[in-house]
Amino acid sequence: MIAAAVVLAAGGSRRLGHPKQLLSYRGTTLLDVTLGTVRAAGLEQVVVALGGAAEEVRAQVDLRGLDVVLNHDFGDGCATSIRSALAAVRDDADGVVLLLGDQPGVSADSIAALVSAAGDHAVGVCAYDDGLGHPLWFHRSMFDTLTALHGDKAVWKLVDAGEDVLTVRVHGDIPPDVDTWADYEALLGVGE
Repeated sequence: MIAAAVVLAAGGSRRLGHPKQLLSYRGTTLLDVTLGTVRAAGLEQVVVALGGAAEEVRAQVDLRGLDVVLNHDFGDGCATSIRSALAAVRDDADGVVLLLGDQPGVSADSIAALVSAAGDHAVGVCAYDDGLGHPLWFHRSMFDTLTALHGDKAVWKLVDAGEDVLTVRVHGDIPPDVDTWADYEALLGVGE
């Protein structure tokens, strides 16, 4: 099976007021940690969708060997980034693993387990101890449906629809993503 990763890193970080992709984390940036995990998973292609702070991200994040797409419409939600990224996915890919650029706690093992189990299922989702979460799998048969989505959280409508959705058990709680300073401080363990 040929799987591509799509990493959504185009957000404008409105709530944070600073490019979250560039927040310091584990001696590098939040996005670098996420991309390192994706690289470790060994997928055949990695597509990164940039938008807000794209030039700063290009200057500070190691994007070598990755396919980078620029989403000029990033303010209209994640669906526009998915659309931009899918256009760059190689023609022989059986599907994509959809990841958030601001969720560095996802493991390479979770990505590999999802790809290994997903097969020809239309949709795959990780089942953590405390609920369902990213990464998500979408078979190529879902690409037209994905490109027709609008706004944020739209992919979850496909998961919730329950049509040919595979849940893949992974260990631990849903890895947190970073949208606010409180999220970032919690990720760093500030105040614990």
